[in-house]
Amino acid sequence: MPSSQVHTFADPGEYAAAIRATTIDLTVTARGHFTGKRIRIDLHRLWMQRLFENTPRTLHSAFVTGRAIVTFPIHPGPALHWSGAALQPSNIIRHIEGETAFQRSSGPTSWGAMSLPVADMISFGAAIAGLDLTPPKDPLFLTPSPIAMAKVQRLHAAAGHLAEDAPEIIANPDAARGLEQALIEALIGCLADGEARENSLAQGQHAIVMRRFRRVVEENSEQPSTFRRSARRSGFRSGRCAYAARSIWEWPQSATCCCAACIWRGARCARQRPMRHQSRT
Repeated sequence: MPSSQVHTFADPGEYAAAIRATTIDLTVTARGHFTGKRIRIDLHRLWMQRLFENTPRTLHSAFVTGRAIVTFPIHPGPALHWSGAALQPSNIIRHIEGETAFQRSSGPTSWGAMSLPVADMISFGAAIAGLDLTPPKDPLFLTPSPIAMAKVQRLHAAAGHLAEDAPEIIANPDAARGLEQALIEALIGCLADGEARENSLAQGQHAIVMRRFRRVVEENSEQPSTFRRSARRSGFRSGRCAYAARSIWEWPQSATCCCAACIWRGARCARQRPMRHQSRT
């Protein structure tokens, strides 16, 4: 049955746990009280979310498998960074199936997500646009025409308003089917119209380094470790791990952290030290 939910959160952990189709580890990176809002809409096959955060944060996400997921900004504002690549208001991302990624915001942020079962996305892509929408091997940053992007954002926003003000309409199977069809057609049109911008080789390498570094930190979470020791366990020099982290989180060139548990969250602590002290192995 189609349904919708609207929730506001004061706890970052509860907010992260409520985001659907992914497992998220979120760290707030600024002082002040956190407020997150999540609008979740489940239609017949299409899942949607609208997400709002009032403070800068970093997060690591791991998407579920079996669904083709796209994300995009829903309001102008500070750019989101996905594994070091900036997501502009005119962009939409086609994600890898089961993708793991690092994401950073520098201010209040609002972003949206839509997903379909992989088989449905492939079927709709072929039927509506003659397009192969099999999930890509690497994340694809698309820049659709302003008209196509505006249509998706407008319909996404309209669905969000219904969830807040008239959830009974979404719960009506026939109304939900009409809304779903309009959203799917707009989404496929947007993906068919978009010009692709693939991540650079360097960004891909930085993401590999950070994934391996994160795995080492998690596997040794019961044994506090220095940044340099964890870097060696991951198979990379500490300088390379620090460089990858700075590239993803956009830290100043002089800044890194000697605390292994902080580096992959994009957080900073009192033990932050200049990079030159960390580049020696």
